[in-house]
Amino acid sequence: MSTAQQYLFLDFEFTMPETKTKPHGFLPEIIEVGLVAVVNGEVCDQFSAYVKPLRFPQLTDRCKSFLKITQEQIDQGISFYELVTLLSKYDRARPSTVVTWGSMDMKVLRENCMSANVPFPFSGEHRDLAMEYKRFFGNKSQTGLRKAIQEYGNEGVGKAHCALDDAFTTYTIFRLVENDKKYLTKTKPPTLGERIDFTQLRKKFAL
Repeated sequence: MSTAQQYLFLDFEFTMPETKTKPHGFLPEIIEVGLVAVVNGEVCDQFSAYVKPLRFPQLTDRCKSFLKITQEQIDQGISFYELVTLLSKYDRARPSTVVTWGSMDMKVLRENCMSANVPFPFSGEHRDLAMEYKRFFGNKSQTGLRKAIQEYGNEGVGKAHCALDDAFTTYTIFRLVENDKKYLTKTKPPTLGERIDFTQLRKKFAL
């Protein structure tokens, strides 16, 4: 087994109730997955699929309209159990850090696993890049994924709310933020000794 660190950039899309007020017993369920696996700074794998929800298999009109997704696409998707098995394989392949934009993806995955009575597939660290972005730039509120990439002067990959495109966009922001962190580390303020040439100072006072 290789011990190289793996980053899994993960994005899910979820079911939505017909109205913004959640009906009693409604649980958001994963209906699309996008995953980008990165090792040593290189994309080594990617995966995307529609996922059939277990509890509420029929999508609401609001969900289909918002995500531009059809019932047929979902009906032909993989099962939630297949999704968890696949994510477990990625987790077992290498020591992994899962990176998502916001906390919702992992929260819903955890709830869906509990509801389906299956083990949570990840054993490593999880990084919420939206929270890191907020802290890094000192923002008061959390920035949306597409707005964040535009703030960097870039356009996101593909279209918003397509799970794989959003996973790639998360990876793009991750690289930009990590580069900024390295740049800031390299450009620490100079010490007093670096700012003043003491040899020149001694010569001046020796005269």
